[in-house]
Amino acid sequence: MLRGRDRTRRFQKRRRVTGAHYTAWMSDTFTLLGNARLQQEIRKSRFLAQAMPVASAEIALAFVAQVGMTEATHHCWAYRIGSTYRFSDDGEPGGSAGKPILMAIDGQQMDRVVVVVSRWYGGVKLGVGGLARAYGGCASECLRQAERMLLVERIHVRVRCDFSTAPLIYSRLADFTAVRTAERSSADGVEIDLDVPVSRVDDIAGYVREVTRGRGMVVATP
Repeated sequence: MLRGRDRTRRFQKRRRVTGAHYTAWMSDTFTLLGNARLQQEIRKSRFLAQAMPVASAEIALAFVAQVGMTEATHHCWAYRIGSTYRFSDDGEPGGSAGKPILMAIDGQQMDRVVVVVSRWYGGVKLGVGGLARAYGGCASECLRQAERMLLVERIHVRVRCDFSTAPLIYSRLADFTAVRTAERSSADGVEIDLDVPVSRVDDIAGYVREVTRGRGMVVATP
C-alpha cells in the first residue's frame, strides 16, 4: 500500500483513439491529440469551431487571442484545465455562447482543451436558445470528430531503499510505466523520486517490498 497522506496527482497523455470510433467508460477523460476545426452554416450565419490541447490557462488565452485576430462578428470561447475553467460570450447575449461551449467540452469528456467558436452573422437572428444550440453544437461536433487521447492519472512517489537493490528497481521501472525524476544518496541508502500511474502504485510498492525484503518503502510526495 502507498504510505503518506498527500497524494499529488497529475495527468499524462497515453493512448490514442479516433473520433467517435472509441469505447470508454464514462469516467474516462480525454484531451485532443492535436488542433481541430469544424465549420457549420446555421440559418445563414457561419460558425467555425477551432480547438486546441492546452497545458495552462496562459496557453489557452494566447490561442483565444490568436484566433481573435481574424475578422468575425464574434469569437466566443471556453477552456477547461482540470478544475479551472473560463468562458466568454464576446458580445453575444449572456449565457448564449461561452457556457454552451464549456458544456460541450464537458459533455465530450474533455480536459486540457480550449475551444473558440467564431460567428459571421448572416442577417437572421437566432435568439438566445438558438445561439446556445449553435455554439454548443458546433463545439461539440468539432470535439467529437477530433482525434483524442486518454488522460491517465499519475502520482509522484519516493522509493527508499539500500544501494544494493537500487539497480534492481531501476531495471523494472519500464514494467511499471514509471519515470525517474530525481535521485538522492545518503548514509542510509538511496531515495528515488518516480512519476507513476496511480493504477501501478501498489504494484511497484509490492515489488520494492519484495526485493528489499521488507526494508524498502514507497511514500507519496508533494
